[in-house]
Amino acid sequence: MSTSTQITLRTPDDWHLHLRDGEMLEAVAPYTSAHFGRAIIMPNLVPPVVRTEQAIAYRESIQQALPEGSSFQPLMTLYLTEQTDPADVKAGFASGDVTALKLYPAGATTNSDAGVKNIEAVYPVLEAMQEIGMPLLVHGEVVDAEIDIFDREAVFIERTLKGVRKQFPELKIVMEHITTADGVEFVKSCDSHVAATITPHHLTINRNAMLVGGIQPHYYCLPVAKRETHRQALVEAATSGDPRFFLGTDSAPHLDGAKESACGCAGIFNVSVTMSVLAHVFENAGKLENLEKFTSLNGPAFYGKPLNESSMTLEKQSEALDISEKLAVAGGQMTIFDPKFPLLWRVV
Repeated sequence: MSTSTQITLRTPDDWHLHLRDGEMLEAVAPYTSAHFGRAIIMPNLVPPVVRTEQAIAYRESIQQALPEGSSFQPLMTLYLTEQTDPADVKAGFASGDVTALKLYPAGATTNSDAGVKNIEAVYPVLEAMQEIGMPLLVHGEVVDAEIDIFDREAVFIERTLKGVRKQFPELKIVMEHITTADGVEFVKSCDSHVAATITPHHLTINRNAMLVGGIQPHYYCLPVAKRETHRQALVEAATSGDPRFFLGTDSAPHLDGAKESACGCAGIFNVSVTMSVLAHVFENAGKLENLEKFTSLNGPAFYGKPLNESSMTLEKQSEALDISEKLAVAGGQMTIFDPKFPLLWRVV
């Protein structure tokens, strides 16, 4: 149900989320469980989650950090390395303890040093995944020093992803947090075995947010935001209703001290305002009727999961949501993503 001031939709899911561990996990997990039914949990801890037994242990830590009575379901992933055991992958997927594998090119983002350097070295694992229908989640960037950081995604598609697609045509692939028109067009050129997640921040900011008026560290993420033309392509894809595009917040919490430093960390904490941001984006595009598809329907369909039975209502109010207050986290504070426009929609 939707009107000009209210919209009700099935409880959304987050198909790409960083929860960290320890005190940070305890601080941020309640924000996700307040708005989302499920989330795909990223495995790039230190050390990374590379085996099923580690995924099970991490899931238990997440469940302990949730508010009492929460029905939130963490969907666990393994960090793909050149030493990943196909037998462990198959067993973890069969038991339901592992939902997907995550491909990080070595050095591409936070805690990705153990990632893949030679894609062909993991072909035996990809073959096993194709056989059992297990999704491969891809951080789609090359890391070569000679490649401009704004071109990493487009080069990865040409150099790596098209080859993987040709070698494993039935492998389910999710291009995570796409940032370019190139990513959109690649997904559109494929069949239903390929999909992509899009973040709320890449839907609302371009690279000017990070670079104009001085370095703005709270808009620095990986992959970095690109030109305005790329942002517009992402908005068109997200709001279109196309089942191959769905929400992955890529909410990645860091203390302000780690962001506001000589070598600031990449990552944006957005999960507490994601639905408010998305309602604004979809309303501006004249596509509020497609918000539920993007947040609540397309992801479960791709992953073969049942739809959430519960619902969420958003209401448009005259007074903007106040996001100026920092979140208190053990050891410091954390900044909430500011999309640079008033957030009039809020979860009620």
